[in-house]
Amino acid sequence: MSDVIITLCNCPDQATAEKIARLLVESKFAACVNILPNVTSIYTWQGQVESAQEYQLIVKSTTANYPAIETAIRNHHPYELPEIIAVSVVRGLPAYLNWINSCHITN
Repeated sequence: MSDVIITLCNCPDQATAEKIARLLVESKFAACVNILPNVTSIYTWQGQVESAQEYQLIVKSTTANYPAIETAIRNHHPYELPEIIAVSVVRGLPAYLNWINSCHITN
């Protein structure tokens, strides 16, 4: 198992998605962020079923950078409760996983 994670986050618009993605990569919290447009989300919020068109961020990083990623998203996201979900990468092309590891911040 690697220490690479994928963090998912939906944004309300392209400008927010690009702002957060660029911040994460420029700060070296993430090696890469993909932005997927036209994601339809159907969810329950405050007792009501809601629907929204969103942009999904797919953030490639390491477990060590997760706290910084979470803080950056929370500080720059307009939602009261943004989706921030990290999942572990169990397998992947070793060279690609090594590249992700080489891009993270060093303490």
